[in-house]
Amino acid sequence: MNATVEKQSRPRRERPKAIRLSDAAADRIREIMNGADANYTGVRVGVTNAGCAGMSYTMDYADEAKPFEEVVEDKGVKIFIDPKAIMFLIGTEMDYVREKMGARFVFNNPNQTAACGCGESVSITPAAKQA
Repeated sequence: MNATVEKQSRPRRERPKAIRLSDAAADRIREIMNGADANYTGVRVGVTNAGCAGMSYTMDYADEAKPFEEVVEDKGVKIFIDPKAIMFLIGTEMDYVREKMGARFVFNNPNQTAACGCGESVSITPAAKQA
């Protein structure tokens, strides 16, 4: 006996974004990109070995994705993530804060374990593998 199996299609669950932007960060990035000298597609985010705590966040303009980069779109902004940084940034929210003495981008990273006193570098452990 041949039974026909109907395949029910379920909506695919969206994969969680490696990094999210606060409204303030998205607004500021759009503002910076609108004032840039060239026509950039988005912002490249990564980490590098630097400072007394071991690592530092990096940001730069991006005009196209490099091989193996993760591309995240959030709030109308494209974020290109360096493949070497992805495991350090999973779950991070990038914010933009204005304070009495200035303004800056802040990375609220659940993988960050420590920061140096001056705030220029951090210690980050790679995100735990999800089961």
